[in-house]
Amino acid sequence: MKRRTLIKGLATALPSLYLSKLYASNLLPAYSNSGIATGPFQPTWASLAQYQVPDWFRDAKFGIWAHWGPQCQPERGDWYARGMYEEGSDLYKYHIQKYGHPSKFGFKDVINEWKAENWNPDELVGLYKRAGAKYFMALANHHDNFDLYDSKYQQWNSTKIGPKKDLIGGWAKAAKQHDLPFGVTVHASHPWTWYEVAQGADKSGPYAGIPYDGKLTKAGGTGKWWDGYDPQELYAQNHALSQNSADMSSHWAWGNGANVPDKAYCDKFFNRTIELIDKYGPELIYFDDNMLPLWPISDVGLKIAAHMYNTSIKKHGKLQAALFGKILDEQQRKCMIWDIERGQSNQIEPLPWQTDTCIGNWHYDRRLYDNKGYKSAKTVIHTLADVVSKNGNLLLNIPVRGDGTIDSEERAVVEEVASWMQINSEAIYSTRPWKVFGEGPAIESAVPISAQGFNEGKGKPFGAEDFRFTVKDKTLYAIMLGWPAGNEAVVKKLATGNQMGNISSVSLLGNEKLSFVQTTMGLKVKLPEQVPGNDAFVLKIEGAI
Repeated sequence: MKRRTLIKGLATALPSLYLSKLYASNLLPAYSNSGIATGPFQPTWASLAQYQVPDWFRDAKFGIWAHWGPQCQPERGDWYARGMYEEGSDLYKYHIQKYGHPSKFGFKDVINEWKAENWNPDELVGLYKRAGAKYFMALANHHDNFDLYDSKYQQWNSTKIGPKKDLIGGWAKAAKQHDLPFGVTVHASHPWTWYEVAQGADKSGPYAGIPYDGKLTKAGGTGKWWDGYDPQELYAQNHALSQNSADMSSHWAWGNGANVPDKAYCDKFFNRTIELIDKYGPELIYFDDNMLPLWPISDVGLKIAAHMYNTSIKKHGKLQAALFGKILDEQQRKCMIWDIERGQSNQIEPLPWQTDTCIGNWHYDRRLYDNKGYKSAKTVIHTLADVVSKNGNLLLNIPVRGDGTIDSEERAVVEEVASWMQINSEAIYSTRPWKVFGEGPAIESAVPISAQGFNEGKGKPFGAEDFRFTVKDKTLYAIMLGWPAGNEAVVKKLATGNQMGNISSVSLLGNEKLSFVQTTMGLKVKLPEQVPGNDAFVLKIEGAI
């Protein structure tokens, strides 16, 4: 016990790389393998490197995500359960106006207000399938530590408090009815540090020094609506604050002064996640973590990954699971699928990967509806084409309101994507990258990835000279990201002398065959006089490869 306490104390000041070395040297104890399915995968990075991305995921290309939980109830956007405790912030001010001071009305009380009264998962998943989604994912828990399923390990869950519904169960049933692979996203490794602001108090004003509700215990619930529930199961704040606890960005990875969770916290996360896999059978799991959850202070993430893969093999006879993590090194990208948040790679990646992004904020924000602030369908389609051309998939979040519906502006975006996909999905599904991903001015202004992503929308907007290429069998698709002046498209990569084949035909998806000529300047294609649609246009080219 003394050695473990010493190592845990050191961990608050040591970077993750050094912690990894401690694990490799067996100075930090690994947990036993009990509770994970047997099979070819063991809970080690070396064993997980056997992973092969299933073909169904490579062919799917496009998924839709419901990033929906109690933080959507205030309809004020992201990280509400943290921001409401940050004195002077927009969310703090909004919370006081809407609910009262966080010493009197904490996030546990927001959860109690949330009823999801108009939620119709079958209708929403059906809409997303019509829009072209080939898989559907739902939030299983967020950094707020509230499970959206029937969990025997976390009393604070949606079957007992708030909606009093099994939300993951409902989403899973709807996905099955619409024959879509179902996935879950797990974010609950972070509450230990993320919620630390709930331990605070105002520094000024009429409530100065009065503690927020982050340190409440079960004993304080007598006679209140949460009688019998322990707020510490939700907030997990019975520990000393991290160094500089107000700066969550420095604590996203374990190190940099972050207070390190104890074994009970790690074990509980493990049990909750294994139960989620076993009870609801997801084909995909996204972890909102660098590498795997709680690595390198715990090996529970490795154990969960091994369990997911072995369970998939037992269920299907072969590995069909897709598991995602962020900020992966080259070795870790062999073990799972690299996910880039709100951004794209700037090259064709040798291994399949995924962009996850959103048309608005991750959690529903009414201000975006009021101010018409959502991404357009055009932006979504351009992002999809760009990502797919580089060997990636796009996972798109459509924020859900607290009541379980999406608003009319969101629905309009989804419907427009659906219209485009009905004509052009041939250039998306089951394709692979060509020898180059594209051409055009936007490539020159591409912005590098920062940390886990966050480079979307920072380069030059796409235009008529920008193309993205995909291939299926012997067919090349050139996706035009605009309509050229003069109704003539020029694909420079298909110029004579570029070691291309003899092009036999060019057609516009949803239209007719087109006249063309190959020159030293490029493939010149005469387009229809009338622009046939919106957003992006696909040339189907035979004979180039």
